[in-house]
Amino acid sequence: MTEQRVEEGAGGTILFDAARVPQVDDDWFLPHRWRERGALRAQAGGRGGVAIIDTPAGEAVLRHYRRGGMVARLLGDRYLFTGAQRTRSAREFRLLAELARRGLPVPPPLASRYVRHGLRYSADLITLRIPDAATLAERLADGAFNAGLAGRVGDLIARFHREGAWHADLNAHNILVNGDGLFLIDFDRGRLRVPSTGWQRANLARLKRSLVKLGARDAAGDTFDAEWWPALIEQYERSLRA
Repeated sequence: MTEQRVEEGAGGTILFDAARVPQVDDDWFLPHRWRERGALRAQAGGRGGVAIIDTPAGEAVLRHYRRGGMVARLLGDRYLFTGAQRTRSAREFRLLAELARRGLPVPPPLASRYVRHGLRYSADLITLRIPDAATLAERLADGAFNAGLAGRVGDLIARFHREGAWHADLNAHNILVNGDGLFLIDFDRGRLRVPSTGWQRANLARLKRSLVKLGARDAAGDTFDAEWWPALIEQYERSLRA
């Protein structure tokens, strides 16, 4: 179980899992501090500003929240502050903790932070890293995607949908595969909803668009629509009824 604790750091408000780490300070959210300790394993740019760090609780992913699209040019990494409980970092931390409590395969949350900048705030989230995992997009690129894996993906999504877990950006980059199974990551803006066919089907349609955009139809030809996607939907519906 997650032991959620709130601390006021010098740079912002921190929420962390005291069952995994006894203390978290502002340095946890600064990649260069991990680099100084020799504990920064990798760092990537892009919208999320992701770093892989070696924490006392294990290897973890540090993500800085950034806006996407045209609005990013104006606001970058700033969001309107409407209360501590409504910050994106705190909401994702608590949602991940609840999903993990229900036994769903998500990366356990370690810590989150938000920093006030007048009427706006910036935010960060740290989650434990899923070991030895590849994204579904990578499996597609290396030719390892097939009807069997598609069925496993359908089962994964059904498990979340049964619990009313809505993923705001269900795409092939946010599904991880390793020797232990499949995992769903990046629940920014996600939430728990009353199960409904409407949003569930919209979630699936978003994933299908992602796979097609990444070249699933080009790679598999008629097999994608004739075998792969039907296998995903068949297992999804079977698991949803379970």
